[in-house]
Amino acid sequence: MPPVNVAIVAVDGFSPFHYSVPCILFDDTVSGEKRFNVTICAEKPGLLTSRDGFALNATQDYSAIVQADIVVVPYWQHVLERPPQRLLESLVQARDKGAEIVGLCLGSFVLGYAGILDGKRAATHWEFERQFASQFPDVQLDINALYVDDDNIITSAGTAAALDCCLYIIRQRFGSVVANQIARRMIVPPHREGGQAQFIAQPVPKDTRDAQINCLIDYLQQHITEPHNLDSLAEIVSMSRRTLTRHFMKATGMSVADWLTAERLRRSQVLLEAGNLPIESVAEQVGFVSAVTYRQQFKARFGVSPAEWRKTFRTHL
Repeated sequence: MPPVNVAIVAVDGFSPFHYSVPCILFDDTVSGEKRFNVTICAEKPGLLTSRDGFALNATQDYSAIVQADIVVVPYWQHVLERPPQRLLESLVQARDKGAEIVGLCLGSFVLGYAGILDGKRAATHWEFERQFASQFPDVQLDINALYVDDDNIITSAGTAAALDCCLYIIRQRFGSVVANQIARRMIVPPHREGGQAQFIAQPVPKDTRDAQINCLIDYLQQHITEPHNLDSLAEIVSMSRRTLTRHFMKATGMSVADWLTAERLRRSQVLLEAGNLPIESVAEQVGFVSAVTYRQQFKARFGVSPAEWRKTFRTHL
């Protein structure tokens, strides 16, 4: 298989981290095998500098975009500033030729200005969600996903999510074994919850500023398989149902029932990835009253069945 041509769009005042991620992950230094041809392009070829004093050499202009199999826009400094028209037109041309277009973090704004996100799902840095939604009302912004792949247009959330996104692209092209090898050399997980486009990352709070709620969470973690109700839990922390409900929501941002469901689903993922227990046994071991309920909750949360999750992620261990 010939190497995949990747064009990385550079801008003056760039963020070093955002550019280092695709440059490193698509380079053969980490993987030990040449799978990508990486070209850094800009409005005009030459040296670009970051605000931190780093320099980046763009060897080609935007014409490289149209020739690429994958186009990566890692960053955009001023989200309310429209990018150069030539850049936007080049992205559209690349998309029309079948290239995969990637907007990492605030790079998603550039894809939005190009119009190639219209009618699609997208992700961006959480701090800029309001600006994104206001600027691109025809885009369905997913505020929970680490990254989103919608018909070959890929966007990621902020900063470190670029690692998840680029590993996903490598996995998509070359399979899990290659992606896992690169992830291990980078000392990062091959995937995180939310690491696939259809999987939403929903961390379960385990420690809060409320000591009583922390005690309750410890109790729930130790008795996750047991049935629980608000009355019994309120007694444990010496609160009324109403007070417990209010304090738990304030401390965790979730209701008690939602926290329990999220924690049970998280534990079930570990069991699915680590062993061969029947789905019914997995459901029982994490506290679901029936396998049917478990399957429904799992599919609603992650977009795939427990069996599909196991098939996808079992090799990551």
